[in-house]
Order: sequence, then structure tokens, then C-alpha cells
Amino acid sequence: MQRMSFLVASLLALVASVSPAPSQCPSPCHCHGDLQHVICDNVGLKKIPETSDATRLLNLQRNQLPVIPSGAFSSSPGLISLHLQNCHIKEISGKAFKGLKKLIYLYISNNEISIIKPGAFEDLTELTYLYLDSNRISDLPRGILAPMINLFTLQLNDNKIRELRAGSFSGAKDLRWLHISGNDMTSIQPSALEDVENLAILHLEQNRLSSFPSAALSKLRVLEELKLSKNPMKSIPDNAFQSFGRYMEKLYLDSMGLERFSDGAFNGVTALKSLHLENNKLNTLPSSLSFTTIQNMTIANNPWMCSCPLAPLRKWMDSSRLRPEGACAAPSQYRGQQIRDSAAFNGCRQKTKRAKKGARF
Repeated sequence: MQRMSFLVASLLALVASVSPAPSQCPSPCHCHGDLQHVICDNVGLKKIPETSDATRLLNLQRNQLPVIPSGAFSSSPGLISLHLQNCHIKEISGKAFKGLKKLIYLYISNNEISIIKPGAFEDLTELTYLYLDSNRISDLPRGILAPMINLFTLQLNDNKIRELRAGSFSGAKDLRWLHISGNDMTSIQPSALEDVENLAILHLEQNRLSSFPSAALSKLRVLEELKLSKNPMKSIPDNAFQSFGRYMEKLYLDSMGLERFSDGAFNGVTALKSLHLENNKLNTLPSSLSFTTIQNMTIANNPWMCSCPLAPLRKWMDSSRLRPEGACAAPSQYRGQQIRDSAAFNGCRQKTKRAKKGARF
């Protein structure tokens, strides 16, 4: 009996020596739900605290964490949501998020990140939402997103990205929402978007694109919303939206200095509901633009030529409850008149489709 008691005591001592002590809420954070939520918002941290494998949400906002080191979150393999906004982060090391195979939400906005080391996002196979906006990122290294096979939303607004290159989105084949507004982008390489052909939303406004990236956008198949506002483009070419024209519902081309559309610019566009063209230098619209599905247009602050080529726009206005602002700049007798009210179109006849030869009536 004494031998058995000795063995039990020895076994308990061994278990105690290899098992971690019960985790406590790291100081000076506060925790909820048995360490499931660890909140360390603006508590003066200068290094990442150890938490528990039970932790699902870790909020480290507004601390001083200039570098995210390798294996920084190894004590929290069960994390689902990680918040690192406003932490003065400058660098993300390789394997910084190693072990976070359950992470779905990663917020790293409003930092000073300029360096993302290779392998930084290793193990983030379940990551669905990645927020990297308002940093100093100038380049997306080839394959940097490759581990993120379930990525759905990527926010890169307000960085310093100059070009989208081939392989930038390699591996992120399920990406659907891509936001890269407010960068320094001057070009998009022809194959830069071929890895994310199923994008539904693409925001590129307020960049420095001076020509329409036809080759790159032609890789997209099901795009529903495209924003190119505040890029210095003067023209939109034929077939610009054809590859995804059956799906595109919202198109933003406002405040670009846009002067003209090629006549076939809207070839293949059959689902457009919302079109924004205000604050440009347009005087007419292409014949390929169909008003059949359009529900909303903004056209103000353009020098419109109020003559018969613009009659389809006026006809749409007459049938729409919105009737947007848009003034004639020419001919001179109609200058300043609203398109929706002007008599400039009274003598215009609408073209009708000719019946095919041999058709029966």
C-alpha cells in the first residue's frame, strides 16, 4: 500500500512539473470569459503579452509594438480575432503569426509598416479578413499572401503601393473584395490580377493611373463594383469592361479629368445599375452605353454638348424619378440649361432596331 501511494505521489509530481500553471490575465490587461477575450487597449505595453490557448480575441490596440517578432503569438493558438491597430508597428517579421491556424480576423491598420518579411503570414490558412490600410507599404512581394487560401477581404487603402505586379496575389484565389485606394499606383501589370479572377469588388480610386489598365482588368470575370475615381485618365477604350460586363452593377469614374469614351467602351455591359461620371470633362456619351438597367447616374460638372447624340440620356432622365443635375455647355443657345429641362432634344429621333432581313411581321 505504501508503494502504491509513493507511485501515485510521484506521478502527480511529474504531471505538475510538465503541465503549465493555470493561465492568468496578463497585467495590466483585463479579461472576460475565462481568458477567451483579452483586452489590452492603450495600456502602455511594449511587448506582446502571453495569453492562453483558450484565448479567442486579443485586443492590443494603441500600444508601443514597433516590431512583430517571429512566433509572437505562440501562446495563443486558438486566436480567431487579433487587433493591432495604432501600435506604431514598423516591421512584421517572418513567421510572426506562426501557429495561428484558426485566425479569421487580423486588423493591423493605422501603423507605420514598411517591411513585411517573407513568410510573415505563414500558417494563416483560415484568415478571411485582413486589414492593412493606413500604413507605409510600398510593395506586395510575390507570394506574400500565398498561405491565405481563404482570404475574402483585403484592405490596403492609404499606403504607398506604386505598382501591382504578377504574383502579388498568388494563392489568394478566393479573394472577393480588394481595396487599394489612396496609394501611389501608376501601373498594374497585365497578369497582376489573374490569381484573383473572381473579385466582386475592386476599389482603385485616388491613385495615379493615367491610362485604363485594360489588360489587367480583362482577367476579371465576375466583377460587380469598380471604382476608378480620382485617377488622371483622359479616356476609356473600347471593350473596357467586357470581360465582366454581365455582372458589373456599380461603376465609379468621377473626378478623373475624363474627356472621352471610345464608342465601344461599354460593349458587353448589360447589368449596370449605378454610374458616376461627375466632375469630368465629358461632352457626350458613347452609343454602346445602354440605359436599360441604369437606376442611378451622377453627371454634374461636365461640359455637355446638348445635341442628338445625348438624346438617350435625356430619354432616360424623362423616365427616371431621379433626373440628376447636369447642365448644357453647348450649343450656345442652351448653355446653362439643365439637360433634363432643355428643349435641345425636341427634334431628335430615337434610333430603332431594323428588322432582320426576311423577318416576318
